[in-house]
Amino acid sequence: MKYHRSVSFKKGFTLIEILIVIGIIAILAAVVLVAINPTRQFAQANNTQRASNINAILNGVGQMIVDSKGEISEEISSTTPRDISTSGADMCAQLVPKYIPALPTDPTSTHKGAAVTDCSEAYDTDYVIQKDADGRVTVSAPNAQDGATISVTR
Repeated sequence: MKYHRSVSFKKGFTLIEILIVIGIIAILAAVVLVAINPTRQFAQANNTQRASNINAILNGVGQMIVDSKGEISEEISSTTPRDISTSGADMCAQLVPKYIPALPTDPTSTHKGAAVTDCSEAYDTDYVIQKDADGRVTVSAPNAQDGATISVTR
């Protein structure tokens, strides 16, 4: 009489196979995070917002200069950069609401990008303005991220 040994195969994954799959998924996740780099994406978005804000301020200043027949405001007559704030170059009352609906602020400022509409309150846009020797006006964002220089001159 012959006895047959019954060999049964269990279906499923071994612990080693599961650990290898988890390791591969972790490596792929790390590669995707490096490729996406959310911190850099947010910095680029903030810098784009800064460039838009600077252009809006400079357009308003340009219109104000045209309306005053080329006269540049006392607030920006200095060739040294001045903060666009209550304690610096107080441009709010001159620009809002006639030339721009609201004075934009830096997206990472204490105002979190909320525009200034009430010029009677203290404000700080975190942008600077100056006039050069040729009479051109420059607005800059000193808080630009990723080493960017955001400045527009007209």
